Amino acid sequence: MALALAACISGCGPGRPRENQPPEVGIVVLTPQSVPLTAELPGRTDPYATSDVRPQVTGILKSILFREGGLVRAGQPLYQIDPAPYQAAYDSAKAALANAEAAVVTAKLKANRYAALLKETAIANQDYDDAEATYKQDVANVAQQKANLKTARINLDYTRITAPITGRIGRSLVTPGALVTANQTTALATIQTLDPIYVDMNQSSSELVKLEQAAAAGHLTDRSQATARATLELEDGTPYQHDGTLQFSEVTVDPTTGAVVLRAVFPNPEGLLLPGMYVRATIIEGIATNAILAPQQGVSRNEKGEPTALIVDSHGIARLRVLEAPRAVGSNWLVTAGLAAGDRLIVEGLQKAQPDKPVRAVPAGSPAKPTAGSRS
Repeated sequence: MALALAACISGCGPGRPRENQPPEVGIVVLTPQSVPLTAELPGRTDPYATSDVRPQVTGILKSILFREGGLVRAGQPLYQIDPAPYQAAYDSAKAALANAEAAVVTAKLKANRYAALLKETAIANQDYDDAEATYKQDVANVAQQKANLKTARINLDYTRITAPITGRIGRSLVTPGALVTANQTTALATIQTLDPIYVDMNQSSSELVKLEQAAAAGHLTDRSQATARATLELEDGTPYQHDGTLQFSEVTVDPTTGAVVLRAVFPNPEGLLLPGMYVRATIIEGIATNAILAPQQGVSRNEKGEPTALIVDSHGIARLRVLEAPRAVGSNWLVTAGLAAGDRLIVEGLQKAQPDKPVRAVPAGSPAKPTAGSRS
């Protein structure tokens, strides 16, 4: 009788769970959505404009009129070359012009008198022709002297060297007393426009081709509009507070790196960005339309390294799917093949689910229910 009682307790007790109970799994229903696709690219800062300051006349440098490392404006005086010889040349050209203009007056009067005498046949035709030719030569000489005076004025103005662009100027490579020559190869100083500033980034040409093909197939919206905005992160990981704008993509591929250069322009009012700095830029490559995003906790890898996921079909059976998931978007995988809108993806209880076996699907995050037959 004791054996019968023990068998009853072990076989009929309320603590024994039901056999063949399908495991409970948490699922999410996949819905298509529009997703911005971003890329983080390494880059270097480049000046918006660069100009070397060089003399256009030869002379002795008298003074430096700027503060090294400071901000200069276009047209601001930077250097003064000794103007004395050029002032003398200008004065000489001015006097030569006055002399030529006086000669024109005399030649014109003479030509007019000879014209009157010729009508009365009081002089020979040759005399009139000579007077008329002299007058025209004097008129031409006036024009030449005006040009000489203008050249002398330009050279005199060039003795004061001004900034060609607005920007920050570096150190001066010459000192007062130095002899500088017209159009010399060595710059006196260099000016760089740093606000705004360029950021040049490298993007894989193969990735660029894929994006263009996706856009042509209608999977991405117009990339020329989608990629207008860019953000920046400094070398130490600090976010840069100003957003930039993508300007253009280079038309050739670098044969050594297989990359295409993208250029963005960023405001730099505080002067925080300096030429040559290493930064990381984030750009929007496009907007993926009808994209399927799968939570990363619902995706694993098989022995081949392929991404896989389990879904629950209409009969409550777990089905294994092999996916194509080329990139992560936040905490999700962007799935381009293997999953479709409306699929019920298992994201909780994956360790209990087996392919082609029944499961009991509940919305992910639902409180766990006690197993049938367990004590309350």
